[in-house]
Amino acid sequence: MSDARTPAQIEAAIVRRRQELAATLDELATRVHPQAIMSDVRARTLGAVDQAAGRAFVAANRAVTGVKSQLVAADGSPRLDRVVPVALAAVAVVGLLALGSRRPRKGSRRR
Repeated sequence: MSDARTPAQIEAAIVRRRQELAATLDELATRVHPQAIMSDVRARTLGAVDQAAGRAFVAANRAVTGVKSQLVAADGSPRLDRVVPVALAAVAVVGLLALGSRRPRKGSRRR
């Protein structure tokens, strides 16, 4: 089996291969450079945060819409049969929290 290429063709192939290897090494050096790695991590992190924030916004929006539909009639007026009990419950919870924070804890002395 003889090689039909001339020495000039072989030399050209070697030069071409060296250039390809040099380009590959340059690309690898760029990929593993700490700045490139940090940029990639930063971009992926920001994407994940954006996605999580979007999901949180959608969930909060659904919750607010659901509560609003329970407390406001279709014409925009408040549904007093539902608003009043909710308001009373909120006042009771705030009152209990205020009362609980004023009581002395066990083992503490009040002077």
